[in-house]
Amino acid sequence: MPIIENALRQVFTLPGMKHQTLASASDSLKQLEVWMQTLEPGAATPPHYHECEEVLVILKGAGQFSTAGESRDFGPGTTLVAAPKVVHQVTNSGKEQMLLLAVFSETPARAFSPNGNVILLPWS
Repeated sequence: MPIIENALRQVFTLPGMKHQTLASASDSLKQLEVWMQTLEPGAATPPHYHECEEVLVILKGAGQFSTAGESRDFGPGTTLVAAPKVVHQVTNSGKEQMLLLAVFSETPARAFSPNGNVILLPWS
């Protein structure tokens, strides 16, 4: 049973976002991937979708979850669920940094723009 020291995982920094892959195929997983991300106030993920299920656990911060033309507010201690192939976006609309865990039912987790083009993820 592997024990992973998260502090030793590479951190990728994008404008308004930090990313770490905590567990993936490189850890012998077959159908699961886990990310930890922070979003700064005002930052947002691009509109995108995955071909797998995605669960976002919001540990800190508040924001908006947009999907299918609808936006809903959320706060810390909430879980967001994105079905496969549904375009969605997470925006930090709060005043503090958002901390979240993202769990995917595929590894490597792939992201696609609304028009179906693959989004190249720097951590993939």
